[in-house]
Amino acid sequence: MSNQVAIVIPAYEPDDRFLALLQELDAAGLGPIYVVDDGSGPAYADLFAAAEPLIQKSQGVLLHHETNRGKGRALKTAFSYLLEQAPELIGAVTADSDGQHTVDCIKKVIAALQAHPDCLVLGVRKFDTEDVPWKSRCGNRLTAKVFGYLTGVPVSDTQTGLRGIPRDYMSELLYLKGERFEFEMRMLLDATEHCRIVEVPIKTVYDSKEHHQTHFHPFRDSFRIYRIIGERFFRYVFSSLSSCVLDLLLFWLLSGLLKPCLPLFYAAVATAAARVLSASYNYLLNYKLVFHSRQRITASALKYCLLAVVQMLCSAALVTALVWLLPACPAVLLKAIVDTLLFFISYRIQQRLVF
Repeated sequence: MSNQVAIVIPAYEPDDRFLALLQELDAAGLGPIYVVDDGSGPAYADLFAAAEPLIQKSQGVLLHHETNRGKGRALKTAFSYLLEQAPELIGAVTADSDGQHTVDCIKKVIAALQAHPDCLVLGVRKFDTEDVPWKSRCGNRLTAKVFGYLTGVPVSDTQTGLRGIPRDYMSELLYLKGERFEFEMRMLLDATEHCRIVEVPIKTVYDSKEHHQTHFHPFRDSFRIYRIIGERFFRYVFSSLSSCVLDLLLFWLLSGLLKPCLPLFYAAVATAAARVLSASYNYLLNYKLVFHSRQRITASALKYCLLAVVQMLCSAALVTALVWLLPACPAVLLKAIVDTLLFFISYRIQQRLVF
């Protein structure tokens, strides 16, 4: 049954661990294996020449990029080939070439993909063992927590390269943005809208705690990854700030128009009308731009209105309580603190319950 699932290995300037992995996969009878040489260059020609017989023995193919195009593009190259040339496959398992993924772990992800052929399967690592480099331990934990808060998707290991990908989802990934390491993060974000995520625990393997070798650039690639994670929250900030500006502009405009007609009540009417219009604008932005909601508009609109009322009441109650408890503190500062806290809480509620 394992030959229903391909093994895809993107390789850029690999070392002997790559050959050792291919030999272990061959001994286990796993395959077909599809390797993408991501522009490693002439210096690595002999290594890939030694790897090719093992790849062909598995009924797989060695694919080449003339220049380095990044891990994301290498995966897309393999997916495109599989979709065109291997219609019998139900999906593929991606593995790194640096020895981080053992054959037993690859088997576990293959089995999970066969059991859940419509799900994205993640081989998730634990980072609490002593042999894990501190940068990897801290970076992965922080990224997982930030990813969970900003996306609402609880993923234990956002940067694992061992993934089981269903055939139908592979075709979607060909059009997903991202050519390098950030592609895998975009895959997680995109998967929340297309399929369920299943996690499988795997071993955490590093060649050296102090000198682990990787092509991951800690600053450049981390920036790309966190930019992707934060895109939704930044859109939420833009939606909120632009709604606030619109509310003020509408109040100013409506006040000028209504004052001659309603000299006693123009401010109240202008405030209410401006708030209704700006809130409608904010709702539509959040529905379409921020959360890309698939819920019915009527259902999400009712929940949005209820949240707005509750948030307003909470703000009034908390500010009033703090003014009593801290009379020496300016009320404007207390309101700013309370509303900032509610701003972050509202983001999570809208993410999980409204949209």
